[in-house]
Amino acid sequence: MLAGLALAAAGAGPAARGAWVAATLIGLGYSTATLIAAARRREASVDVIAWLALAGALWVDEPLAGAVIAVMLASGVLLEARAQARARRELSALVARAPRTARRETGSGPLEIPVAEVVIGDRLVVGSGEIVPVDGRLLGPAVLDESALTGEPLPVERRAGEDVRSGVVNAGSPARLTATATAEASTYAGVVRLVGQAQAQSAPFVRIADRFAIAFVPLTLLLAGIAGAVAGDPARAVAVLVVATPCPLLLAAPIAIISGISRAARRGVIVKGGAALERLAAGRVLLFDKTGTLTAGRPALTDVVTPADGELPDAEVLRLAASLDQSSAHVLAGAIVTAARDRGLHLSPPAGVRERHGYGVDGTVDGHRVRLGKASTMTAGPAPAWVRRARRRAALDGSLAVFATVDEAPAGVLLLADPVRPQAPRMVRALRGAGITRVVLVTGDHADTAEAVGRVVGVDAVHADRDPGDKLTLVRAEQDRAPTIMVGDGINDAPALAAAGVGVALAARGATASAEAADVVLTVDRIDALADAILIARRSRTVARWAVTVGMGLSAAAMLVAAAGYLPPVAGALVQEGIDVAAIAIALTALLPGRSHTVRLTLADVATAQRLHTQHREVLPLVERVRTVADELSQPPYDLGPARRLADDLQVRLLAHEHAEEAELLPIVSRALGGAEATSGFSRTHAEIEHQIGRLHRILTDDPAERAEAEDITDVRRLLYGLYAILRLHNAQEEEGAFSLVPDAPAP
Repeated sequence: MLAGLALAAAGAGPAARGAWVAATLIGLGYSTATLIAAARRREASVDVIAWLALAGALWVDEPLAGAVIAVMLASGVLLEARAQARARRELSALVARAPRTARRETGSGPLEIPVAEVVIGDRLVVGSGEIVPVDGRLLGPAVLDESALTGEPLPVERRAGEDVRSGVVNAGSPARLTATATAEASTYAGVVRLVGQAQAQSAPFVRIADRFAIAFVPLTLLLAGIAGAVAGDPARAVAVLVVATPCPLLLAAPIAIISGISRAARRGVIVKGGAALERLAAGRVLLFDKTGTLTAGRPALTDVVTPADGELPDAEVLRLAASLDQSSAHVLAGAIVTAARDRGLHLSPPAGVRERHGYGVDGTVDGHRVRLGKASTMTAGPAPAWVRRARRRAALDGSLAVFATVDEAPAGVLLLADPVRPQAPRMVRALRGAGITRVVLVTGDHADTAEAVGRVVGVDAVHADRDPGDKLTLVRAEQDRAPTIMVGDGINDAPALAAAGVGVALAARGATASAEAADVVLTVDRIDALADAILIARRSRTVARWAVTVGMGLSAAAMLVAAAGYLPPVAGALVQEGIDVAAIAIALTALLPGRSHTVRLTLADVATAQRLHTQHREVLPLVERVRTVADELSQPPYDLGPARRLADDLQVRLLAHEHAEEAELLPIVSRALGGAEATSGFSRTHAEIEHQIGRLHRILTDDPAERAEAEDITDVRRLLYGLYAILRLHNAQEEEGAFSLVPDAPAP
């Protein structure tokens, strides 16, 4: 077209017309191809108007008008291609993780063979950290990380004779098993097939433009036909078709969608194309996996329980255990080491470390013989009462217990669990505010643990003990009732992610098969960003519709003017360009900031909150000590010495921290959440904590020399348990309502 304009300016009229005819023919050829493709898909398309306008321009000898239409069409195609460019749901990560080889036991030792050559009955060896290649039956005990298939974050101990599925990771010592299935018939291959089947059944994306075609195309053709017939001039009909060319549909909608994708990316949410953005905007039912999504997805130390008459304080027990675990490959070792470092404990290098499957790990740390493992394997005879209390507590809380001995004497019990993400409850509320009407938790974890998490975060329904196939069935059932969004972060979630209206993967800690199968990927480890992404998607869709409506409304008005004979084809093409510019300007408003659930803090506020969060973590062991001291007062002889020392520590350390939070943290939260009312509950709890600590201190210091009676012990225990409950609730509220607003402190 530009070449034709240059030739026309130089006086080469025939050559200019030839260039414009060529441009028109190129556009006509492309429109023909797209119409044929749409017909094969049995889809309506507004491209028929562009085709008629291009053909009509040639028919009435208006090649410049045809060239202008061709340029507009090409621009729309380019922008639409960018808007709908989405990462293919390849299974590269899933396939890359699949084991390629297995180690078969032979008379001369293990022999590495291709996994496809494994036959039923083969005896296989799986080393530490290796993936089980095929389904089998254990020949000895094993510790397995089954999170890839079940979502269960904690390792599972399996006994000899139990079945093991392919795809799980050997988290302990080398394990031996007998193959009970071939690679093709094993569990992991089935997961791959489920993903492929779910993807094949995903509904195709229909452009916003095509939704207007059913009504717009017939009306345009009718008006053009009437105008041409009444005027007796085919050019009148072509003029109507030219101004009706649906470039606002082909340009404005993709630009609005691209703008939404760009804004979401700035929030750490990668949306794989315009199709995914539209489906995200339409989502009404949200399904969550638990592990790694609503919970941290990895074990964390919750408490260290030590005997009342123990020689070592809990901090020293943790230091010795973490020092020993520095050399262990066990999945719980990392959590213990991390907890010790978070508390600023100095770890010593261990010596003579020996790790035995089923028995634990032992070694020498600073001259002490330290052992870690299960209580049943480390104590002779009945376990002490404090150990039984710790194990009962672990069972009630859904935690794991690691028993520690130092110099062959019982020293402590380390409790570990998969904690709920602090921002998860606020995130669920934000999602409801973004238009989600139903929130469902679906997990492979146990029912009691899943129900507890569901209550904390506020979901509408909980489905526990579900394998990948069950998750897929649930997603499809929900999808039949309303558009769904599925959120997960593990390989076991990949089939459900692919089957949902929109699959959302959390990939902040590394790429997974779920990220490959998902439509949306969160690159930040903050799931509340999903609520912002939904708001962005809905605003982008609204802007796209407004741009299309205004653009096509102006086109309709221009069509009437052209039908009346006041707009010839070339002038109509130029008017249509102006309409396109107006529609694009409206579409670009999708780049403007909209409503957001993300809280913005100044750098100074972030630094203050991070410092207070560090102090908050440092006093958590003191909070757990409240419960431990209360437990130790359950039977005579009663010793109030630990309770008095605890009361002193609470007054000196805990109250100082609470006062600092009241003075420094709450003003930050108040500014972030929009007023003092948002922090009134925190202030009231601070006052109650100080009141209860004062009562405890008074009852313990009234007459220290007086012998404690049973009723005195009852009062102290009542105060301690009540204080512990308040502190636990207050800490959870602070994690959710205050510290979850702030990014984690950077690593030193």
